[in-house]
Amino acid sequence: MKAVVQRVAEASVSIDGKEHTSIGRGLLVFLGIHKLDTNEDIEWMVRKICHLRVFEDDNQQMNCDLKSIQGELLIVSQFTLIASTKKGNRPSFNDAADPQKGKAFCEDVVRALSATLGYPVKTGVFAANMQVSLVNDGPVTIAFDTRNRE
Repeated sequence: MKAVVQRVAEASVSIDGKEHTSIGRGLLVFLGIHKLDTNEDIEWMVRKICHLRVFEDDNQQMNCDLKSIQGELLIVSQFTLIASTKKGNRPSFNDAADPQKGKAFCEDVVRALSATLGYPVKTGVFAANMQVSLVNDGPVTIAFDTRNRE
């Protein structure tokens, strides 16, 4: 499982020119599910996202996590994060989870994040052609990969 986490001032997802959902200050997470991912990967990723301290405290130090600032969270499924570019210039998506597993795992991640945070998490639409808009705050962008636990 891979995630690209961006601290945002705001973010939104549109589909067919219509806004589907939006958030204010918080985190936008692009999430890719690997074909070998397990429930342990879900637990690790949820823990990392929920406790990621990328928001400033009163001393302008990045010591606050999402819950402590009452920030919002938007999860967007993105199988292309699992791309391999080892050969040639066309990415291979052979390691991405099949759509059934990908959707189930994305939903499990969202449920676990909501339970841990204690409030709803907003999402894009699995397998939809989405237009994602964001105002990256900082910019602050962190990548996680459960295969490497980093």
